Order: sequence, then structure tokens, then C-alpha cells
Amino acid sequence: MARKKNTCIYLAALLLFLGGVGYLVFAGFSENSVYFLNVAEAKAAPPDKLISARLFGTVAREGIEKHRERPGVSFLLEDKDNASQIIEVSYSGAVPDTFKAGAEVIVEGGMGPEGRFAAKTLMTKCPSKYQKENRQS
Repeated sequence: MARKKNTCIYLAALLLFLGGVGYLVFAGFSENSVYFLNVAEAKAAPPDKLISARLFGTVAREGIEKHRERPGVSFLLEDKDNASQIIEVSYSGAVPDTFKAGAEVIVEGGMGPEGRFAAKTLMTKCPSKYQKENRQS
């Protein structure tokens, strides 16, 4: 009789533990999920999808302005396949050395009320000189 009672207690504890772990996993995924879109998809998306999003595209040739009082840059991000699709981006933070016009970038942040994408993160794609097949060895 005592053995059956202990088994029930262990089973209940195991179920509570697995339920807690399951909840933590679910909460972590839903909280950290962001949409990964190109510029054309972002322009077509409803505003509530762009509260937390990751965009990729190419830095437009014109419109790059470094911030004067603080680190960061404002620029136009154009769709890689359709250069007529453009989103204005403002980034505050350290700008990567490889950031320049024509560079492929990924920005993470959200669309502001004024229609400008406020980026918290700016990453540039590595230049082709770092790719293995182009190295001289």
C-alpha cells in the first residue's frame, strides 16, 4: 500500500515538472519569435507584424546619413530583387566596418509610427573576399 502511494506522489511531481518545463519552452518561443522578411514582404505586411521583425535587403546607394550626436546611421533599405521597394531605416549603435552602399544587411527592430523602421541590431553580410572559394592559398 505504501509503495503505491509513493508512486502516485512521484508521478504527480513528474507531471508538474514536465508541465512547468513545457510552459517555459512555450513562453520563450512565443516571446522571442520575430518575422524574417525581405523589404517587399515587409511593405505588404500589416503593421502589427512589424512590431518585432527582422528585415534583409541591400543598402541603397543614396540616403546614407551618419548620426551627428550619437553613434548610428539612417539609410534606405531596398529589396534585393526589386530596388523600387524601399524602407527607411534608423539605427542607433555601433556601425559595422563593412556597412556601405550596396552591402547586404539584416536589421532587427520594429516599425515606428512615422513609417521608419527603428533597428536595434544591424548586421552586414560578409564580403566575398572572406568566402572560402575565393581565397588564394
